[in-house]
Amino acid sequence: TKIPFRLNQNHALLTFEDEEVAQRLIKKGKHTVNLDSRRAHVSVKPFTLEMGIKFKLHVSISGRKINVSEVPDLCIPEDWMRDKLELNFYKSQQGSGGEVENVSYDKESRTAVITFLRPGAASGFGSCTKYPFFVNEKCYRLSVSPSTNVHLENFQLYCGVSKKTIQLKGIQETEDDEESVQDMIEIHFQKPSNHGGEIENIKYVSKGVTWVCFEE
Repeated sequence: TKIPFRLNQNHALLTFEDEEVAQRLIKKGKHTVNLDSRRAHVSVKPFTLEMGIKFKLHVSISGRKINVSEVPDLCIPEDWMRDKLELNFYKSQQGSGGEVENVSYDKESRTAVITFLRPGAASGFGSCTKYPFFVNEKCYRLSVSPSTNVHLENFQLYCGVSKKTIQLKGIQETEDDEESVQDMIEIHFQKPSNHGGEIENIKYVSKGVTWVCFEE
């Protein structure tokens, strides 16, 4: 799972190979980093992800059902309309169609759900969004779409703390380009004499904001 984090201007994130290095730097708190001709006094903060939500979204497409809309508003009884819909899709030529098990029709919303008896019978309607519907020698166009089932799984809140990552704040703007400043920060925090260690990843933002992703 990838979790996004907003990194603000003049901030940096450093991830170390050893979490003890990160915790040691956090405990020290204040650090002085040499940026060419001047020094930057930065503060090291623990890295905490903001509260968020994660979940898995599952979408399944029915092989037996289709959704029908824009059913014409005709002055006929509802059971007659259901019969005509059943007959129309039973004789389908554009879709797979076939024997209909059930027709659920709602006159007020002008919609219907057609359930076929044979599994896979609805698959042929995927490429047909407008379907001809013949009533009393007139041809209407029905909107047809696959019937889908959507449900969420593993819905949970998260708020994580990375023990191997630190956040640098208070880096003053310089005339150097972003990559050069990032290199100087990396050199400083890799040195054991500065309580540092091997760095896995680093990201510094000199202007604007950027988004970085962490894998759970």
